[in-house]
Amino acid sequence: MNKSKAPSQRQLRVGELVRHALTDVLTRETFNDAVLDGQLVSVSEVRMSPDLKIATCFISPLGGRRQNGKGHADGQQICKALAKQAKFIRARATPHLNQMKYMPSFRFLEDKSFDNFARIDSILRSDTVQQDLTEED
Repeated sequence: MNKSKAPSQRQLRVGELVRHALTDVLTRETFNDAVLDGQLVSVSEVRMSPDLKIATCFISPLGGRRQNGKGHADGQQICKALAKQAKFIRARATPHLNQMKYMPSFRFLEDKSFDNFARIDSILRSDTVQQDLTEED
């Protein structure tokens, strides 16, 4: 039986510190990767493992066009590219997180929560739902 337990205050606090450090690294560093070149990425959440050694980072691409003129990459491509750069990112994030006993390793997942919100919003705005809301019984 797998019981899902809410994260501790410490996990939440460290996750937020890691998110800020990761955001700083992704905005300031230049990556030697065609997928990441000029791509804007949002880090919406970082979930820490109970031992604080693994940081699961939820990312989503921003913008419709990249600076180099090519179309934007999808979230899966960006996650794979970031996974290849994980050691580089970890090294660049270390000065931001020097108060931590262990430097966490990064795992990257696409954040689909915005897609889910948009889908729910479109369902709520559909004619069928609107008809049910305006109908008087």
